[in-house]
Amino acid sequence: MDQYYVMGNPVEHSRSPWIHARFAALTGHTLQYGKRLAPLDGFARTVADMRAEGCLGCNVTVPFKFEAFQLAQVQTPRARLAGASNLLHFRPDGIHADNTDGVGLVNDICGNAGVALAGRDVLLLGAGGAAAGVLGPLIEAKVGHITVANRTLDKARSLVVSHAALALQHGVTLESAALATVQRPYDVVVNATASSLSGADVPVSPQVLKPGALALDMMYGPAAAGFMDWARTHGAVPRDGLGMLVEQAAEAFAQWRGVRPPSPQVLAELRATLG
Repeated sequence: MDQYYVMGNPVEHSRSPWIHARFAALTGHTLQYGKRLAPLDGFARTVADMRAEGCLGCNVTVPFKFEAFQLAQVQTPRARLAGASNLLHFRPDGIHADNTDGVGLVNDICGNAGVALAGRDVLLLGAGGAAAGVLGPLIEAKVGHITVANRTLDKARSLVVSHAALALQHGVTLESAALATVQRPYDVVVNATASSLSGADVPVSPQVLKPGALALDMMYGPAAAGFMDWARTHGAVPRDGLGMLVEQAAEAFAQWRGVRPPSPQVLAELRATLG
């Protein structure tokens, strides 16, 4: 039976096996999708073992997305732009790497949340791997303006510089800022920092939220609760990262299996399952 995995450290909490099992059932595909815990110093070895076992591909989560990109022989343009990969496809000509996080985010915002991104002012919090993975697709969605805000301004500037040509191509204004200096309101605020994961306070002033703004945290479950409460309290529409998780998985499934699964249905079922 065709075998796939989600690989990370930790990985036990992952909902990906459930998501891909539903995708397979709803599209008439037969496959196995499991969890693979990789030692922090053994990512390449774990990938080699999976390939030797006949595995066809894997999703990659923290902290291995940068290693996944570097290990691949073939990288998609969006993976190269992010410098990180959350998807590996094991093919006869080598390992192919992609990054589906950004398209997952955009598809969730535009499709599931029903928020049009074209022409909007977007604030992206963070400049690490999570932010790098979504900035390109946000630009390609033709938002009007994106501010990349980070505690370390140099990291935000670096991310802006690496995406400057793409922003120019799509007519998007792109700028960097330190988190403490961001004050003006935005239509969409995306939290790609580790603040929710660590239980820290939201790293910006509520002044960044326009009335009715969409405020999305890439985390989901209890980790996203603080950010969502903050957004709700200050007049924004809160959203967690569960839809992004399902949509990035749908993109992976489509690449591996050649058919796009009904992601909105699976998202609704997953939310019901999680209560």
